[in-house]
Amino acid sequence: MDPLGARSQFVEVQNLPTWDQPQGVQDEVDGENLLMEEDDQLTNQLNSLESPFPFRQDINSKIVLFNGDVALLNCTAIVSTSNETLTDKNPVSDSIHRYSGPELRDELLKLKGCRTGEAKMTEGFNLAARFIIHTVGPKYKAKYRTAAESSLYSCYRNVMQLAKEHAMASVGFCVVSTVKRAYPLEDATHIALRTVRRFLENHGENIEVVVFAVSDVEEPVYRKLMPLYYPRSKKEERIGLPLLPADIGNAEGEPVVPERQIRIAEKPGNLEDDSGDDSLESDLGLVGSHAFARMEGDVDKQRKLILQGQMSEAAQQKQHQRNYNRWLCRARTEDLSDIAALKALYQTGVDLCGRTVMVVVGRNIPVTLIDMEKALLYFIHVMDHITVKEYVMVYFHTLTGEHNHLDTDFLKKLYDIVDAKFKKNLRAFYFVHPTFRSKVSTWFFVTFSVSGLKEKVHHIENLQQLFTCILPEQIDIPPFVLDSLKNENSLINYPPSFQTHKIIHLRNTN
Repeated sequence: MDPLGARSQFVEVQNLPTWDQPQGVQDEVDGENLLMEEDDQLTNQLNSLESPFPFRQDINSKIVLFNGDVALLNCTAIVSTSNETLTDKNPVSDSIHRYSGPELRDELLKLKGCRTGEAKMTEGFNLAARFIIHTVGPKYKAKYRTAAESSLYSCYRNVMQLAKEHAMASVGFCVVSTVKRAYPLEDATHIALRTVRRFLENHGENIEVVVFAVSDVEEPVYRKLMPLYYPRSKKEERIGLPLLPADIGNAEGEPVVPERQIRIAEKPGNLEDDSGDDSLESDLGLVGSHAFARMEGDVDKQRKLILQGQMSEAAQQKQHQRNYNRWLCRARTEDLSDIAALKALYQTGVDLCGRTVMVVVGRNIPVTLIDMEKALLYFIHVMDHITVKEYVMVYFHTLTGEHNHLDTDFLKKLYDIVDAKFKKNLRAFYFVHPTFRSKVSTWFFVTFSVSGLKEKVHHIENLQQLFTCILPEQIDIPPFVLDSLKNENSLINYPPSFQTHKIIHLRNTN
């Protein structure tokens, strides 16, 4: 904490100039250099084209380019770049650890690492930022450039997705690609700028500020490329158009891999080129060598074999994995903000065994009013990275009405679709405040519809029973559940920490 009367070392993002504001003399000079030397022919050609990144003042007003230490930003969350064990020592992470305090290192040990392209969140501790989002950039090798581009895109996309899911107002990005990872700075900047731009276009209505925190070395590259993705006028948009790279990604900014695009000839049975047998033999030699040609069997035939019980267990597992991957791809690209806004599924603390706790709030699921397929996609999107390690789920059935009851057919579909890790790593399912009807329905479901779940389901009659498994400070209890306790005559049966938590809540609501 700063001494009384001392000037804070932290930087308020609200006080920083946004990209739509004048940035000084140098920006004007750079702009003039960018917009000079247009001949009439080029101007006419550019005027007839539509830029994939049009001038949007509403988006520019959310963007800040900040030359300084990301650890000093006072925003909802800042981004830290590290390695797969979250122990990397680089200027960004060192500064964040220095200002956040020793608690951060202990918290990172609980995360048990982070895969390349993923993003995980911790508290900010002594930082001005409330949260730290940790991500792992790829190691760059020219031979594996495509994989590196996809992984770096995932870093920025997953950070933005976490910000949206947790209703964050502001995010401060460091440059994710560190020198150790050898990613070319200019290539990495293209991916960073376009990914954030696309996310703000498609899903960023509630995100107010995105800060790109850069060093003296990185700033010129960002200033050079930002007008391409965040043009500040129609003229800047037009002149930046021919300077964009060939690959500007798909609608979400994700790199497009040519090898994954299926091309179908107009008349595949006819060869227009009669160049002789040698050419034909060389063409036939390619058959079966491409990844698309090596796909295993006919999909319809495989489904028929499954129904007839003639497909091996290994083949069934591969078929199931492919099906789940299709759902996961959809979940990562569709706009699920309306489902996220329900706040029916969220991550909280850990149980007594250190396992991640996920909360489901039954009353927040208006089954008859929402698209349940989108709800399924949202569940897959949120839970995919959680389920790579052991976790528990807490379902609050408190005050759940008829229109909130999940259909058993939907639950069966969900159980059949999800990856094996969902089932393997689920250690307990706590059903809080069950009714007689819900107990009967649950028994039938776990007994006759699914296997391996019955012994994991525990009916919890009151919060005191729940607190024997999860400490009160480790779970965010829905406010209406706390409100329902107002009618109780005494708090004597609850742990002291929860008594304090509940008393404060009741005071604030009275």
